[in-house]
Amino acid sequence: MRFVIVTGMSGAGKSSVMNMLEDIGYFCVDNLPVPLIPKLARLALESSPGFDRIALGVDIRSAAAFEDIPTTLERMKHLGFEYEILFLDASDQVLVKRYKETRRTHPLAKQGRVDKGIVQERKKMQLLKRHADYIIDTSKLLVRDLKAEVDKIFVKNTDYHNLMVSIVSFGFKYGIPTDCDLVFDVRFLPNPFYIPELKKKTGNDKEVYDYVMASREAGEFLDKLEDMVTFLFPNYIKEGKNQIVIGIGCTGGCHRSVTCANVLYERLCKQKEYSVRKEHRDIGRINI
Repeated sequence: MRFVIVTGMSGAGKSSVMNMLEDIGYFCVDNLPVPLIPKLARLALESSPGFDRIALGVDIRSAAAFEDIPTTLERMKHLGFEYEILFLDASDQVLVKRYKETRRTHPLAKQGRVDKGIVQERKKMQLLKRHADYIIDTSKLLVRDLKAEVDKIFVKNTDYHNLMVSIVSFGFKYGIPTDCDLVFDVRFLPNPFYIPELKKKTGNDKEVYDYVMASREAGEFLDKLEDMVTFLFPNYIKEGKNQIVIGIGCTGGCHRSVTCANVLYERLCKQKEYSVRKEHRDIGRINI
């Protein structure tokens, strides 16, 4: 039996994940009273094979009983019940924005401010997050990206590392992305913009890719960049980070930065040690 506890910050996507798990055949129960969790696990073991995959949604709505979750989980282990914890997180700014957009009330905010409720909830959630088997930060994920992460864990059963690496290409003329943890400037590379037949193309086109990567400096830079970030990632994880945003910028964000972001993305995906996504923020400005 696979018993999954889906938890995390309110507004981080727990309901969406529960729906995804239900779609792939999990029997889903949301907001079950904490004292009933071991009973549900026992019932599933004693029932038919149809209950061999269960997803249980647990969040701060359990109120006072939420404080009993560590004891309840310890009791389950003592009784021999195996379980996994999936923790969904997002930045405070993103959570506030989501609550504003949906006009819903945060369970701990009552009639007060949403940001105050989020601070309280984050403190209460620390223990569960520390014991989580999987942590997904949904701050920058689209629904399809979140589904891909869920499928990776619960459908493909691949090894999952609790670090989401986002590689973002951008143009310095439009400003550095505010959420970048690391920023690299590739304006030292030959610029395809000044080649008439390449000017209107982007780093996603083979002609531009070949032009940029033909320079010795591009290959050397990417080798050094790959070496550095793969050194940094395990150390970031040790410090509790679960999301890293790497910005790669050139002048307009359409040629050199796109090429380098694509190459770094391909290299990190081959390592299969982290969840990697890419975004070309300013590629749509090619004709501006």
